[in-house]
Amino acid sequence: MRFRDRVDAGRHLAEVVQRADLGDGDVVVLGLPRGGVPVAFEVAQALGAPLDVIVVRKLGVPFQPELAMGAIGEEGVRVVNEEVLRSSALDMDDIEAVERRERVELERRAREYRGDRPRLELSGRCAVIVDDGIATGSTARAACQVARAHGAARVVLAVPVASRLAVLGLRDVCDEMLCVDVPEPFYAVGEWYRDFSQTTDEQVVERLRLAAGRDLHQAAPDPPDDDALGRDEEVGIPAGDVTLTGRLTVPARAIGTVIFAHGSGSSRHSPRNRYVANVLNQGGLATLLIDLLTVEEELDRSHVFDVRMLADRLGDATRWARRQPQVHGAIGFFGASTGAAAALWAAAQPDCDVTAVVSRGGRPDLAGPLLPAVTAPTLLIVGGCDEVVLELNREAQAALRCVNHLTIVPGATHLFEEPGALESVAELARDWFVRSFRQALPTPPRP
Repeated sequence: MRFRDRVDAGRHLAEVVQRADLGDGDVVVLGLPRGGVPVAFEVAQALGAPLDVIVVRKLGVPFQPELAMGAIGEEGVRVVNEEVLRSSALDMDDIEAVERRERVELERRAREYRGDRPRLELSGRCAVIVDDGIATGSTARAACQVARAHGAARVVLAVPVASRLAVLGLRDVCDEMLCVDVPEPFYAVGEWYRDFSQTTDEQVVERLRLAAGRDLHQAAPDPPDDDALGRDEEVGIPAGDVTLTGRLTVPARAIGTVIFAHGSGSSRHSPRNRYVANVLNQGGLATLLIDLLTVEEELDRSHVFDVRMLADRLGDATRWARRQPQVHGAIGFFGASTGAAAALWAAAQPDCDVTAVVSRGGRPDLAGPLLPAVTAPTLLIVGGCDEVVLELNREAQAALRCVNHLTIVPGATHLFEEPGALESVAELARDWFVRSFRQALPTPPRP
């Protein structure tokens, strides 16, 4: 099968891993940087397991670097391929010379990805090693060997796609190998992704922070129990001549529903959007995370700024939500970046009947002429260090005629990456929606 991107691949892989035998011990998910980390993040989320990187360096034969005579991991771990050493007429002095050079780079990468967080302990645990795909498997082999050397009781290698040759060749270094697909013929990992753009170091760091609970998840609630959910599933939403994909989560006894309007290429899979949605779910609010653009439309960046089209589709999603038997009560919009402009544009339509709007780091100025027509109470949240967007929000606030408030999160930048920043956004949004929805409830008649 062909994956949309690494997030989509991770979600498919998570379904396979959840059905696998992971043993009786604790599970730790280990992503191979860089491309394996966003895939591993989705697996860790699904398993409710901690996430870490496994940083390894192959030790190449000096006169044939592509041939590995061993590998190293953190905290002095080294594994040696005795057969390669013998056939290459090398000894331990040779391997130590290569190791000294490679260990400097290994330690640099570990510090860059984790900061001051320690490596997660593997001793006695099940290590699920994840990459975005395997062609030859040399790095994956080294990772399995290093995890075993760190004391992992069980090693599971899990990837969305791999060559048949790699699958057969890696069975000796792991207890179980899991793949979503093993296609034939196989030429390269990237051919099985629509978007295989390079994962950056910053993206690796972000996901590790999210998973570690150092900032965004520091006080994050657990996902709702299954018994507390009335509905939690992927949905298709008709919008003109296309069908949009969304994720509808309805807690039992939800007092209203918040529809997310993502901005600037974000999606329903975004860890930030899902984090905020989770906080809203715990507050008794249903959420609909919807991709307002199709995969093909996302390739044309001009669609991201077509606020009228995005607003029309948001209106279609609102009407669809009202027809769902498990969706009750008021409806609100949570918009980010250009999605905030679409949310306000849609809220200004006479037939929309939206009860509240929250904008996170939004561009409400892009809905300029329609701002005075918005009647729903509107909360604008902006990072204190996001100076340009802050000024645009101040100008937009002056044009609003509805109940509104501008809240500045001190020290936060545009993406609210700082410790506690997104947590503040989620709590502010939850409180605004809950208060607005409750105020919209009909007043019971006096006896």
